[in-house]
Amino acid sequence: MRKTLTSVVIALAGFVSTSYGQQDPQFTQFMHCKLAYNPAYAGTSEAICFNALYRQQWVSFPGAPKTGLFSFDMPLLSTFGVGLTVMNDQLGFDNTTSARAAFAFHRNIGNGKFSIGLDAGILQKKINGTWVAPQTLNDPSIPSNPVQGALGGTNSPALNKLSPDFGIGLYYTIPGKMYVGISASHIVAQDLKGKTAASIAASGGNPAIPGYALNFQMARHYYVIAGYTFQVAGGDGELTPNVKVKSDGASTQLDVNLTYMHMKRVWFGASYRMQDAIAPMLGAVIPNVGKGSLKIGYSYDVTTSKIKGYSSGTHEIMLGYCFNKIDNTKIQSHGNVRFLED
Repeated sequence: MRKTLTSVVIALAGFVSTSYGQQDPQFTQFMHCKLAYNPAYAGTSEAICFNALYRQQWVSFPGAPKTGLFSFDMPLLSTFGVGLTVMNDQLGFDNTTSARAAFAFHRNIGNGKFSIGLDAGILQKKINGTWVAPQTLNDPSIPSNPVQGALGGTNSPALNKLSPDFGIGLYYTIPGKMYVGISASHIVAQDLKGKTAASIAASGGNPAIPGYALNFQMARHYYVIAGYTFQVAGGDGELTPNVKVKSDGASTQLDVNLTYMHMKRVWFGASYRMQDAIAPMLGAVIPNVGKGSLKIGYSYDVTTSKIKGYSSGTHEIMLGYCFNKIDNTKIQSHGNVRFLED
């Protein structure tokens, strides 16, 4: 039953002759990886920060998604920020790797900071043409479907494409109080085309399904992220609701969470992803680690969708390290006329 369901999920996830729909991976602890969603975030924390997340989705589910993320950002001079995001996402026989450099311009407005950012990089999409479906589904739209009459088990055309990738974002924050951002990724909406069955046969490769061609259409994604911090418990605690909205223009996903942080050291909370999961989470801040502080976070998604009977939930781990705030005070020097005397 699990093998059958795996095949159905993969087909519905967009691995057909032409793929559409939401393709960017998701993170429950999205408030700790804002740069991945909005390049304008780069440098707004006024510190040199490194973040890493690893997500193992739908544990015990064959071909389940696995996602790793690394990001770095820092302020540059007093009005700019730079950053880097590297991400790998695997789902069944699909593998996506991206690396994007971000640049942001900051301007102080009121009590906060407004930023506009751009990112640019590369995206590699791989779809394994030698993958064999767990069951004979007799569906030519699934790559490597081992049927099609007299052809028997055949290798469908694979996909391995490298493409430029761009994003843009706006971001406003009042440090320690609130943030809000809007952004778009994959703004070029690349059409990645693999080899056709005819071209593989002509080059002497294994026979493939006649007329088969594998395309992958990168969908443009839009994001809104926001959060607001309330002081509670006489100032010893902070209560922060966070919201993320992701849309590709055809479907929309909503994430809402609420976290409580005590004495800026320990936090816990819960997140809800619309029609998908409820996730308790907790974490801690360890100060005075070298010249900065270390953050550790963990969340566990309890699946609420129809596959909950086939999955053991989702684990997500977050690590972050930030150097202490950079001192932007200008160093001034003055000459001494005594040094000019003969």
